[in-house]
Amino acid sequence: MSYRPYWAKRFGTAKFLPTSRAEMDALGWDSCDIVIITGDAYVDHPSFGMAVIGRMLEAQGFRVGIVAQPDWRSAAAFQSLGKPNLFFGVTAGNMDSMINRYTADRKLRHDDAYTAGGEGGARPDRSALVYAQRCREAWNDVPIVLGGIEASLRRIAHYDYWQDKVRRSILVDAQADLLLYGNAERAIVEIAHRLAAREPVAAITDVRGTAFLRRDDDPSAAGWFELDSSEVDLPGRIDDHINPYQTTAELAAGQGVDCAVESGKGGSAGGVASSLGAGEQPIVFVSRTPTPATGRIKMPPRDRTVIRLPSYEQVKRDAVLYAHASRVLHLETNPGNARALVQRYDFHGTERDLWINPPPIPLSTAEMDQVFDLPYARSPHPRYADEQGRHDGPTKIPAWEMIRFSVNIMRGCFGGCSFCSITEHEGRIIQSRSEDSVIREIEDMRDKVEGFTGVVSDLGGPTANMYRLGCKSAAIEAACRKPSCVFPGICPNLHTDHAPLIKMYRRARAVKGVKKILIASGLRYDLALKSPEYIRELVSHHVGGYLKIAPEHTEGGPLSLMMKPGIGSYDRFKAMFDKISAEVGKKQFLIPYFIAAHPGTSDEDMMNLALWLKRSGFRADQVQTFYPSPMATATAMYHSGRNPLKGLSRDPAKVETVDIVRGERRRRLHKAFLRYHDAANWPLLREALAAMGRSDLIGNGKQHLIPTFQPGGGRIEPMRREARPVAAKATLAKAPRRGALLTQHSGLPPRETGSARRGAVGVKPATARKRP
Repeated sequence: MSYRPYWAKRFGTAKFLPTSRAEMDALGWDSCDIVIITGDAYVDHPSFGMAVIGRMLEAQGFRVGIVAQPDWRSAAAFQSLGKPNLFFGVTAGNMDSMINRYTADRKLRHDDAYTAGGEGGARPDRSALVYAQRCREAWNDVPIVLGGIEASLRRIAHYDYWQDKVRRSILVDAQADLLLYGNAERAIVEIAHRLAAREPVAAITDVRGTAFLRRDDDPSAAGWFELDSSEVDLPGRIDDHINPYQTTAELAAGQGVDCAVESGKGGSAGGVASSLGAGEQPIVFVSRTPTPATGRIKMPPRDRTVIRLPSYEQVKRDAVLYAHASRVLHLETNPGNARALVQRYDFHGTERDLWINPPPIPLSTAEMDQVFDLPYARSPHPRYADEQGRHDGPTKIPAWEMIRFSVNIMRGCFGGCSFCSITEHEGRIIQSRSEDSVIREIEDMRDKVEGFTGVVSDLGGPTANMYRLGCKSAAIEAACRKPSCVFPGICPNLHTDHAPLIKMYRRARAVKGVKKILIASGLRYDLALKSPEYIRELVSHHVGGYLKIAPEHTEGGPLSLMMKPGIGSYDRFKAMFDKISAEVGKKQFLIPYFIAAHPGTSDEDMMNLALWLKRSGFRADQVQTFYPSPMATATAMYHSGRNPLKGLSRDPAKVETVDIVRGERRRRLHKAFLRYHDAANWPLLREALAAMGRSDLIGNGKQHLIPTFQPGGGRIEPMRREARPVAAKATLAKAPRRGALLTQHSGLPPRETGSARRGAVGVKPATARKRP
């Protein structure tokens, strides 16, 4: 916010960023400085990326237009706001477009939570790539800047689950000029001002959190030290390179002695220098010899060091090198010590380097407040309103409905779960808003958002209870290379005091007009155990009947590969949860979520999980199957069959292999174990248990997992490439009571397609089939 505002600041603030020429005319604009192309419907709310970036740039004085969900079949829609003066900003939206459009079984989804009316088909596969190409077709001389989670997680060569192959960086395929990864407010503001100052986009190579293609003759690459990490098995001791420019006197001085003869003659350094042509400089050799004082190898400065990863062609054909590249990338994610990365590509017959600068510096609390205090309308654009001018009817946007009355209090996650990509996008350093900023947003929501009944549906973020948590020492945090602060145990340097969060909860409950505040974000229960007072506060005031947590599994093998705590932490939390619920006189339940078919999960592991579920009285209502998303560590396991969390080698004796759940039948079996109570799964489970030598679990007693009989009509549904709507019973299609707040806890409204209810509940107690 320290930049001098751009001259167009004089036009003031728009109620909504314009989406048409008519809206631009009403604002008095003759052109847009920046046009944002997005795969989501335009919702002017801080939970939607295009609104955050758009409002951030507007605050700098730039005129920003939005082209939401354009028709990608031609370039016409991309020309609807005219030629942008500075650049196109391209994003697929709040979700990766492939995850948005396909299920974990690669079946096409027929709905889209980020589209008006919830209808699917409003965006193409790999939206960011398609949009960038259409922007280039519309105006080939306008810079294109990629951003959003799809670009962020595809910034390097990545395994693509849908094509079952390694694809190039999306920057290479899209032929864009720059790629911004992570939450990019700081980067996008700097880039906009530099482009406004007429700096060529090709010269912008020094912004953190960006990736770009660099030519070999780029003068800005001078002075960088390169570390080769293009292979996994390194040899033993390496003798230093012989420096051809080093004189005998310099060699002697390096050994602590003096060469008197050469010293008397003045040395030969001048002869070396005189042999170089005008403007030529000798190559700088970096010594890797241990220093006498510490015994450590002297490394070049980190801020001028780039690590060369295996090239795209190497990782494409070699799964071991792919896992190695993934491991290196994850080690270089701490903004305090990360080094730049480089990967070689064959770019239209020319070898080019993809450079990835270190991650962005996390926003301070004051900067977070500035981002969230921008003048958001907190509503979908009027173009999506129904005939009555409302947004909660047939044209409602489901994703907006879910966050309509929620408040985001922080960013980032230091959990480091291997199947999750939040850390690779938002970072592991928690960025928290101030308490005052959060309270202001609750008051604005109360006063301005239509339909507010006094219930705040969530006060959280990527995780419910990491607000203001972090390392006790800034120096340790800057030097840390661990992928997780809570695995295999909670780091002793981690500050785990929940007092600031408790204080915020209490102040938020005291806001006039607020009746209830629910916590819908996932709870990190191992952290909560460090603060019993927080658990009491949460259970006493902020649970709407159900609280969702994610143990993910019960067995140690899968949990270690997921980087999740053991089931014992869950048991301790559940005991406290039940005890406090009873003390305050509330009937409340935990909703544990589990993952099927995660890498490293054996059939026996899933069987044991099913037995645990039955003993605990849980019946899975919905099943989450492992989804190999780009850049996740678990995806590297899935593709390579190796564990990159540990050392990698081509020697099978030195590397940990991982059991990968592939194939339709085995994935269905793991899902069936989670839904052991569904008669449609019993034939498959009987066959599997018999093959595993566990026929003792087949019977009609309480100690058995599944019965010997098959009720009429019970069968295994065949797999289909596309999901078909299943008719629901009339009793399930009952409309919700008018004015009722529908959340993950109280149940979402029934789908208009007639299918069964869409509760976000992952598992519910067998004794509590109906919601209170």
